[in-house]
Amino acid sequence: MSYLERGTTNFKKANWALFAGGFSTFAILWSTQPLLPEIANEFHISPAVSSLTLSSTTISLAISMLLIGTLSEVYGRKSIMTISLVFSSILAILTALSPNFHFLLFFRILQGITLGGLPAIAMAYLGEEIEPKSLGMAMGLYISGNSIGGMSGRVISGILTDFFNWHIALVGIGIVSLLASIFFWFALPNSTHFQPRKFEIGKLVKSLMSQFKEPGLIHLFTIGFLVMGGFVTLYNYVGFQLVAPPYSLSQTLVGFIFLVYIVGTFSSTWMGMLADQHGRKRILQISLIILLIGAVITLNSNLWLKIAGIAIFTFGFFAAHSIASGWVGKLSTHDKAQASSLYLFFYYAGASIGGTAGGTFYSEHGWIGVIGMIVFFGVLAIVLSVRLGMIAKKRLQLASHKMNTAN
Repeated sequence: MSYLERGTTNFKKANWALFAGGFSTFAILWSTQPLLPEIANEFHISPAVSSLTLSSTTISLAISMLLIGTLSEVYGRKSIMTISLVFSSILAILTALSPNFHFLLFFRILQGITLGGLPAIAMAYLGEEIEPKSLGMAMGLYISGNSIGGMSGRVISGILTDFFNWHIALVGIGIVSLLASIFFWFALPNSTHFQPRKFEIGKLVKSLMSQFKEPGLIHLFTIGFLVMGGFVTLYNYVGFQLVAPPYSLSQTLVGFIFLVYIVGTFSSTWMGMLADQHGRKRILQISLIILLIGAVITLNSNLWLKIAGIAIFTFGFFAAHSIASGWVGKLSTHDKAQASSLYLFFYYAGASIGGTAGGTFYSEHGWIGVIGMIVFFGVLAIVLSVRLGMIAKKRLQLASHKMNTAN
């Protein structure tokens, strides 16, 4: 059974299918973020409570990824990814019909559970089906689908809300995602290298918990939690500030703020290359410092400086996330997929807990409260990165000593 090679029809189909799947998943996931002021206004709730439409989805997504990834080892890759995408798209449409906030929250929790199917499985599918020399390109296209989907979902929902309302915006996201899901179903080649395994929950839990014993991994998990918590907090509440005086921007213009994601697509690749050349610890710390500088710049009341600060902050965030997530695979000594799943669990847990906690700071202290929380998270992440560097250095010295002893 041959692998999918660059230049073949099936290779192109697999790439475009997973691009569409990533686009659909992250467009749905982040679609309510620019709508939080509208949701808070319609249901007469606080910014922190409205953010639960995002936080509840990311925490249920974090939990479901741990479970769905395991199910795919038993029941296969394509079928579960397809079911995940179709059900998530249908739920997106149902979410738009929510008569009250409780129904909206219920549907968003269900969405988080179903959305876990693609990110938990896609990388495993690529690793099994794509020939090694073409894997980097395939992985890059899949990740670009994720980032473009997240950006487009926010922009589209902002524009549709301006012209109609947030209900129509979510229906629009649901319809686009359903079309992408149907394309995914027909385009993605069936697995030919997948080997089903027995479902043994005891062994799974044991290997999962053993990841916490690996030196340094808990530091990376916590850094992922902190940077994502700060990132989601900034984007959750900047909309509240920009639609209010003195800015009074429309939902369309607030949605276009998310176009600064493009700098993140660049920084994750460029800073990742620098980390390979100059060391992960150093570039991770530089990335975190850039994140902090950007956050502080947003305190300026000038709109253009504020947007520049958001762009700098976004640059630093994507760079830090790229380096930290890549470092997980290097430090993990066994069951690397589980280690990556745990990183993503903490990453999305940070989005849920940090994103909602930030609403309390915003309500009590305004924008300076939001930035204060983000700065605290960033400084703590830098402290952890220093400790992480020491652990990595000690590990290298130990490996070198063992090699010299063996010789």
